Amino acid sequence: MSRIGARAIGITQGVTVEVKSGVVRIKGSKGELSYTLPTGIGADVDGAVLHVKRLAGHDGARALHGLARSILQNMIIGVSQGHERKLEIVGVGYKAQPKGKSLALSLGFSHPVDFALPDGIEVVQDEKNKNLLTIRGTDKQLVGQVSANLRSLRPPEPYKGKGIRYTDETVRRKPGKAAAAKGAPAAA
Repeated sequence: MSRIGARAIGITQGVTVEVKSGVVRIKGSKGELSYTLPTGIGADVDGAVLHVKRLAGHDGARALHGLARSILQNMIIGVSQGHERKLEIVGVGYKAQPKGKSLALSLGFSHPVDFALPDGIEVVQDEKNKNLLTIRGTDKQLVGQVSANLRSLRPPEPYKGKGIRYTDETVRRKPGKAAAAKGAPAAA
C-alpha cells in the first residue's frame, strides 16, 4: 500500500470536488482545474475528505497511486490559495517589464526577449525591487514550468552570478583566473 496514496485529502472550505467517470473536477475561489485519473486509480468524496484508492486488477496502478493523490492535493491548494514561484534577475542592465500577456526582458543580448505567458499565469513585479518577479497561478506544474522556462533564458553563471535565478537558489561561485605567483617567470 502506498503510504502517500493512502492518506486522505482534506477539502478546504469553499472548494467543491466532483468525481465523474474517472475525471476529477475541482472548483474554488481562484479557478477551476480538472484531472483525468490514470487507469487503475479511483477517487471518492466523503464529506470534506477525498480518498484516492487503487482499483483491483491493475498492475501499473501501484506506481501511480501516490502521484495521483499528490496531484489532487496540489489542485485543491491551487484553487483555494494558489501557487507561486519567485525569481530574481541579477546583472547590470538586466530588467523585466510585464506587459499584458507577455514579459519583455532585457538580458544582455543584442535584442530584447519577449516571453509569452500562458493562460492562467500572472507575473507580478515587486514595487521596491524591480528585479524580483513572482509567477502566480492555480496549476502548480504550470507555474513551475513557466519559472523554469524563464530561468533557462539566462541561467546564472558561476563567475559573476549574472542571470535569472530562483530567490531560494544558491549559486556556487567560482574564482576567476589567479594572478601569477610572485617570482615565477611570466609565460611568453
